[in-house]
Amino acid sequence: MDASIALVAIAPFVAALLAPLAQRLTKPFAGWVLAAVPLAIFAFLLTLVEPVIANGAVSASIGWVPAYDLNLSFFVDGLSLTFALTISGIGALIVLYSGAYLKGHPHLGRFLGFLLAFMGAMLGLVLADNMLALFMFWELTSVTSFLLIGFDHTRQASRRGAIQALVITNIGGMGLLVGALLVHHLTGTWELSALGDEVRGSGLYGLVLFAFLCAAFTKSAQVPFHFWLPNAMEAPTPVSAFLHSATMVQGGVYLLARTTPWLGGTEAWTLILVCFGGATLLWGALGALRQTDLKQMLAQTTIASLGLSVLLIGLGTEAAIAAMALYFVAHALYKAGLFMVVGAIDHEAGTRDITVLGGLADKMPVTFIGAALASLAMIGLPLTLGYFAKEEMYLGLLAWTWSDIVVLVVLVAGNAMLAGVAMLVMVKPFLGPVLPTPKSPHEAPLAMLAGPILLGVCSIVFSVLTEDLGKYLLVPAASAILDHPVTSHLTLAINPASPLLWLSIATWGLGLLVYRQAATLRTLLRRAEAALGWTADNLFDVVMFGLIRFSAGVTRLLHHGRLEIYLVTVFGALALALTLPMLLLGGYDVLLPTAELGNWSDVLSWPDLRIYEWGVVLLALVGLGSVLLAPNRLVAIMALGIQGTAVALIFLLFGAPDLAFTQFMVEILSVVILALVMTRLRLDERDHRPLEDLARDGTLALVCGVGVSLLLMVVLTGTLDKRLSDLFTATSVPIAHGANIVNVILVDYRGFDTLGEIAVVMGAGMAIMALLRRRKKATS
Repeated sequence: MDASIALVAIAPFVAALLAPLAQRLTKPFAGWVLAAVPLAIFAFLLTLVEPVIANGAVSASIGWVPAYDLNLSFFVDGLSLTFALTISGIGALIVLYSGAYLKGHPHLGRFLGFLLAFMGAMLGLVLADNMLALFMFWELTSVTSFLLIGFDHTRQASRRGAIQALVITNIGGMGLLVGALLVHHLTGTWELSALGDEVRGSGLYGLVLFAFLCAAFTKSAQVPFHFWLPNAMEAPTPVSAFLHSATMVQGGVYLLARTTPWLGGTEAWTLILVCFGGATLLWGALGALRQTDLKQMLAQTTIASLGLSVLLIGLGTEAAIAAMALYFVAHALYKAGLFMVVGAIDHEAGTRDITVLGGLADKMPVTFIGAALASLAMIGLPLTLGYFAKEEMYLGLLAWTWSDIVVLVVLVAGNAMLAGVAMLVMVKPFLGPVLPTPKSPHEAPLAMLAGPILLGVCSIVFSVLTEDLGKYLLVPAASAILDHPVTSHLTLAINPASPLLWLSIATWGLGLLVYRQAATLRTLLRRAEAALGWTADNLFDVVMFGLIRFSAGVTRLLHHGRLEIYLVTVFGALALALTLPMLLLGGYDVLLPTAELGNWSDVLSWPDLRIYEWGVVLLALVGLGSVLLAPNRLVAIMALGIQGTAVALIFLLFGAPDLAFTQFMVEILSVVILALVMTRLRLDERDHRPLEDLARDGTLALVCGVGVSLLLMVVLTGTLDKRLSDLFTATSVPIAHGANIVNVILVDYRGFDTLGEIAVVMGAGMAIMALLRRRKKATS
């Protein structure tokens, strides 16, 4: 079971890697073939429904980083299973739809790969129990959505929309990471399912709440972070259908629902979520009425729907949470269907402008049926799943307190405007007189029609089977969010005396009024927007432009292209780092002579060296003098090799022939390479630096050299900790099977370090080769 649940999140990534090959082999049937992956995931998840209902949850754990008690754990309860089933089920239809929508596109295989990876990231997000795994999948949704939104990278609008979505959602990602680290600090666990009331009762609750709300609000496009979502419409329509219905934008809603048991229930939680959710609901609904592009209208209604879900989570009552669970599925079904319908209209008629569309029902009858089924669910009429979601929303607000009345007014107004938009989408393009379009409209292919029809039928079937709807959806999901059992009271019976019926009638009536006055409302809203003069979208551009200008200024300041200033800065900082802390903290005091050592004359007496050791010292001094007195740079480089030779001889004298050999090789290669570079770049002439530059550079070199020497002397005056060297000595032969301890250290104990050094040298060599070849071409 562990491997099977983990495979749910991993399988889409494997399919994504194989998608280009599958598309190349199957050509027009790529969508049908690759849709089998999410369909298989959906089928497997269905087998978990009964175990989840019986046991409350099914969990799985795979060792990830055992040394840090990190496991790649998955937790499947009613909430995560509802989301996962919706993601995989709609995902199968979206993959199928994409194959037909982008038929003949040269990069269809790559697109399908991105789409499957996006699905895998979202499945991992809703199934992950470990908070770090949740963060990993959370960021993967941002990265894969960036690739999908910017798929048509030749268009500036696509690139801008992709960057905007990535920036905004990554801000929330950092908030999620901070929140996860704080929660682990407070509770000592990474598992979401193991959390209790420790966070809510902590003094850091406010900071944790802010971090998680930042993550949820950016991902689910809550005011004031809502502006990235409409710009994501630059993505191909299949992306919009998936992103707006069951995937990325629902990640924030899922996070709030998942954290409700241990973050919710406080005044701050309720106030923030209800206020921001209500504002987002109204803003998105009004924004939809301002648009004439069908995709933009649906995008704005998604913002409104996300605000509605956040508001319901903030209320936190059983009815509100039940409404949220029902509304998530209802919204996913009708929004995916509507986006696929809009894609079919655009694909076959050549436009999405609602003001130039009409009379398409005769040319595209099946598409019209799909649009009608989805729109009726969005309106919330009986015999659709949207009806039950709307009824549950209103049910929890019948206490008639002033706060309930305010929230109820917001819900009715928001739902009425959404109903009006649904009527516009259903009626304007399909009914009325036939209007000329860029293309001659005709019915879309089967692969593009299957999604809207199946999703519309599912909305009706779910609403009719009220007992099963309560048992398999409402009860498991709501119980998981509230962390206590919830009962279902769903029924098809309509009570004429119930306030719920009259609230629904008021919603439908206001929705009809909105539909009839849509043109007037659109004009008024556009005038208001023009009078406002600025939007959050414009502010984002200003901030990004300022950030780019600031970065350019910093780059010009720090990367001015003058090598001598770079070197002076680096070695000046090194000199300060070597000497200043030691001087301020009295680190050099250990080098002063003590009474036991005698006076200065005794300390500074000539060392007792053998004749050949004096020879090595003399050789080093000769090398130093040769470097200082060299007539040009080339001779100085040659003389510098004398110093390295002296060091190699010291290694040899003290019984380290391998180090001596390595030192000889390094010196030879360094001298040869530097000499070649000097002669190739014509830098072998005499040093013409002015006297003040020579004094500056000489002082820096002297301070750095003396600083390193004194630091080594300070270190050697202390007690040498030989635990590491003893470990190497004891384990070199039995573990690494090498008698040469230095080689064992380099190859085994520091293997990755050595590999990194080799990679750096190789990269530098390739860069030098490229520069030399470019110079050769320029001179030829």
